Amino acid sequence: MSEQRILILGTGSIAHKHAEHFSGIPGCRLVAAVDSNLERAKIFAEMHGIPKAFGDLDEAIAWGQFDAAVNSTPDGVHYATTMKLIEARKAIFCEKPLAVNFADAIAMTEAAEKAGLIAMVNLTYRNAHAIQMARRMVDAGEIGAIRHVEASYLQSWLTGRHWGDWRTDERWLWRLSSAHGSKGVVGDIGVHILDFVTFGTNLDITAMSAKLRTFDKAENNAIGAYNLDVNDSCAMTIELSNGALGVVHMSRFATGRGNDLDLVIHGEKGALKVWSDHETSRLEACLGPDIDTHTWKAVDCSPTPKNAERFVIALLSGENGEPTFRRAAEVQKLLDLCFVADAEGRMLKVE
Repeated sequence: MSEQRILILGTGSIAHKHAEHFSGIPGCRLVAAVDSNLERAKIFAEMHGIPKAFGDLDEAIAWGQFDAAVNSTPDGVHYATTMKLIEARKAIFCEKPLAVNFADAIAMTEAAEKAGLIAMVNLTYRNAHAIQMARRMVDAGEIGAIRHVEASYLQSWLTGRHWGDWRTDERWLWRLSSAHGSKGVVGDIGVHILDFVTFGTNLDITAMSAKLRTFDKAENNAIGAYNLDVNDSCAMTIELSNGALGVVHMSRFATGRGNDLDLVIHGEKGALKVWSDHETSRLEACLGPDIDTHTWKAVDCSPTPKNAERFVIALLSGENGEPTFRRAAEVQKLLDLCFVADAEGRMLKVE
């Protein structure tokens, strides 16, 4: 198959990372940038050596000289823009979450599958070498039947200023306001930890309870146009498809923790500890005789392709890669259920 022509839709901060990644991957080239702000699209295109810039997706689709699109628009725009791309029969690499609710996510999934398109989602922690190795060890039976899981995604940007001051920076303020498209910590990083748990264990979540909490953060819980009304912390209890139990929690108030995603998988014959952030990851195992002394040893992890590379491989091979739209829709169903479980105060079955 010939070199794949890629369009980047939405030119905010994450789009720059996409442009850098795809520019360095053989077998593809960036041909266009699209943003509702045409001037911003032009500046972005010039920065990254992209030949075309558009201020409207419809104009880009009418032009049509691209094979695939990277959808890095805000969460609330994913559905409308992706459905247009599917109708135009363009392959899609969509930022997470796939949609803001399960109904939209499954509609996008079914439309892409019916059209036979390559359709993948950038669940970025699949890039971690450690989780890929842990999954291979689980599938090989190295820790035996899984009996318990501990998982967390902890950030502290509401108490520390390592990413700037959220009180004055719109990049962070919008994440605290439902009117600006946020679903709180659940929607922002819950997608990662729930994918981490289910991918790492190769098990589905079949039942769950959740408690959400929103803390006072400013006078009248508002800063300018931003009402600070979304959840800041979430604690979950889960049941997995083999009967194992687990706990999952996430917070932006985890003082002392920068951007830490942890997963511990306890099996009958051994256990695995995975840690990751956006830059690196590590894996430790307690296996064989070491389980008697609770000794953990580092595991060497071979490099794994990043999601962007997997997408290009899928484009060139014609075979869809992971993480798929369907996978992201399954995670979205769990995210939606967090809110229901919190409101009803009970364990819910995942249908």
